[in-house]
Order: sequence, then structure tokens, then C-alpha cells
Amino acid sequence: MKILGIIPARGGSKGVPGKNIKLLGKHPLIYYTIERALEAKGIDQLMLNTDDPKIAEVGKELGVEVPFLRPKRLAEDATPTLPVIQYTLNWFLDNGIQYDAVCLLQPTNPFRPKGFIDEAITKFKQKEMDALISVLEVPHEYNPHWVFEPDPEGKLKIATGENTLVPRRQELPKAYFRDGSIYLTKAEVILNENSLYGQKLGYILADKNHYVNIDTMKDWEKAENKLTDLACVE
Repeated sequence: MKILGIIPARGGSKGVPGKNIKLLGKHPLIYYTIERALEAKGIDQLMLNTDDPKIAEVGKELGVEVPFLRPKRLAEDATPTLPVIQYTLNWFLDNGIQYDAVCLLQPTNPFRPKGFIDEAITKFKQKEMDALISVLEVPHEYNPHWVFEPDPEGKLKIATGENTLVPRRQELPKAYFRDGSIYLTKAEVILNENSLYGQKLGYILADKNHYVNIDTMKDWEKAENKLTDLACVE
């Protein structure tokens, strides 16, 4: 299986201006994802996907390829990830290069344990899934079996559609949320099914001690604190 690693890093961030090349500790934010991706043996080719020449220049200095600049129409605030990945795969197809799968690594989730990307790729291949994502466990108080949503009459109902609540925490089934650090998807699912998840979605449990998702300056402060904590244990 031939895997294309993609690090998406557009310019124009509003929550944290210039975040992708803003210094986090001693390095630009994209450095942390590039460092781990370059270590991954399961990625056949790694590229930085950006619309911004400055980000592209920094990426190249850090050792990652930037084969093209993303069109501005795919770099708006509301642009979903899927069309960006589809454009990328089609660009390679137009240039005679075909990939079996994509490994999407978001720089806004900068911290991944050593070897975690290869661990995810190995599981993805072994399980023969359409896609695989990294996840963290939902705290029990937010488990969907204990979450309510309003109905049209303004009354609350259990979000899962059940009539009664699961009585004890110990009886709650496991529930997970995407932590955003790794998405692996077959190319045919992306291009033919218009999906990053497909019908058969696998998962790998991430390390909560590495988790941070940077959207705001408050998140950035968390990342700075997390970087200090990780430096003490790695």
C-alpha cells in the first residue's frame, strides 16, 4: 500500500494569526508534525499542503516537499478538508502518480508520541478498513448515553434515543471522540465515495497526555504548557 502523507497548513488563520509558522517553543508550529511524519517509515511521500508562500518556504527549510500551492478557493475559512485532499490526489493522478491511501496529519494537533504514526498505519493495513482515525475516550459525564438534547416541544430526551438512562457509570459503553492527530483513508474512498471515513471505520487510541487542539490563543497557551510537560518526560 502506497501512502501519501499530507500536512495541511493554510495561511489566514484568525483564531491564532499566522499560527502554522508561529513559534511554539523554539520551533514553528508545523515543525512538530513534520518531525514525526519524517520519522514514519509507513509514509511513502510526505507533502505540505498550503496556499501561503511563507508557510511553503518554512516547510521546505524543515525538509518537507511542497509540490504545489493550494488554490485560494480551497483556502477559505469555511473550506472543508475533503475537497483539499481530493484536489491533492487528483493533482498527483494528473502527474502520473497514484496513491492507495492518505495519511492526514493536522499541525494544529502538534504532539504525537514517537512511533505513533507507524503504529496507526500498521493497524490500518492489518484491519483492512476504509479509514482509521485517532481517538480519545469521552469522559463518562459526557457519554452520549448520559447526554440530553431538546425536542421540538422544549423537553429533554436522551441523545441516543433510549427511553431510560444507563443507571451506573460502570455500565456505560465506551465512547470516543476524534482527537484530530491522525486520519488514514483509502484513496478510492476519498475520490469515489466522497468521504474521509467510508463504511468501515477503524480507530487507534491516542495518548491523552499529548492532546491539544489549537484553534484559539487559549489553546496556544495550553500547547506551550504541554510542550514544557512533554519535555520533562520524553
